[in-house]
Amino acid sequence: MLQLNMNQVIPLPRMHMPRQHSDSSMYVPPFSIVPLRTKGVNTNKVVVVMGVTGTGKSKLAIDLARRLGGEVVNSDKIQVYDGLDVVTNKVTKEECMGVPHHLINGVHPDADFTASDFRVHATRAVNSISDRGLLPIIAGGSNSYIEELIDGANGQFRSRYECCFLWVDVQLEVLYDFVAERVDRMVERGLVDEVRALFDPNCDYSKGLRRAIGVPELDAYLRSEGILEEAERTRLLATAINDIKANTRKLTRCQLEKIRRLTTLPGWSVQRIDATEVFRNRGEAAKEAWDSVVAGPGLRTVRRFLLGEKETLSNDDVCSNLAKVMAGAGKVPVLSPRKSLSVVGATI
Repeated sequence: MLQLNMNQVIPLPRMHMPRQHSDSSMYVPPFSIVPLRTKGVNTNKVVVVMGVTGTGKSKLAIDLARRLGGEVVNSDKIQVYDGLDVVTNKVTKEECMGVPHHLINGVHPDADFTASDFRVHATRAVNSISDRGLLPIIAGGSNSYIEELIDGANGQFRSRYECCFLWVDVQLEVLYDFVAERVDRMVERGLVDEVRALFDPNCDYSKGLRRAIGVPELDAYLRSEGILEEAERTRLLATAINDIKANTRKLTRCQLEKIRRLTTLPGWSVQRIDATEVFRNRGEAAKEAWDSVVAGPGLRTVRRFLLGEKETLSNDDVCSNLAKVMAGAGKVPVLSPRKSLSVVGATI
């Protein structure tokens, strides 16, 4: 694995290999990817998948990459660091489904990886993908880093690439329940042990990997090891887990504010995809909802973008998709005329 010292950044873009493939510089997908240039499509196009934490950005990016011949460029500023795979919720081998990922891992945990550093290395990764005739798909929740990539350096990125912006959105009250459950699952998968391995009582929680939500919150608990009684330590752990959930909710609100601001800027024509119904379901119903109201609309929007078509989904298309999902879940869709919902360009 590439090791970098403090104040260094990734010298070259590289593909993220899931942990089982850490000895290889490239994971070869088990399926054939057809370069876009062979389909007569302009390769100077990029897809950007945005959204707050936990909404399914990576899943949509992978779905698009598999179906359209693409590779994913990570835009999560914490996932660029080595370590804390569970805490930072990095994609696993199974989740990647053979799709190469760039800019995950490679930066020393104590290094300072700035938005301008991201712009430089993400641009190199995008250039590499595009030059091979594949579709670059940028996905992650660090919206200030995405903005720096797209609009920084006097608009150099825009001078070469045309962007399609997708925003995977979920109603906050629904998302809050999901992220709380996700934190519990992360604890079960070893979150505490990961943080313990990185713990340094003299560290600075404002720099590098230790900024990640899930690390500062466990400070008091880890300091108590070998000092306090088990009952008190159990209380400290419960408090830390609750703080992780609360800070994750706070992060989602901050991310949402940044996305909404981006949608008001010139050149940011963002297509919103409402994934709320996915999170209201479980099992097969959730999978069906994902295909109907997220993956399907997202794929159609990107295909039109690649082919230079301006049309977006009609109201009938969106209503039909949503009605099918809700009918399958035993629900009747109620569409209020006083509330409009923008979904990939349409209005319900």
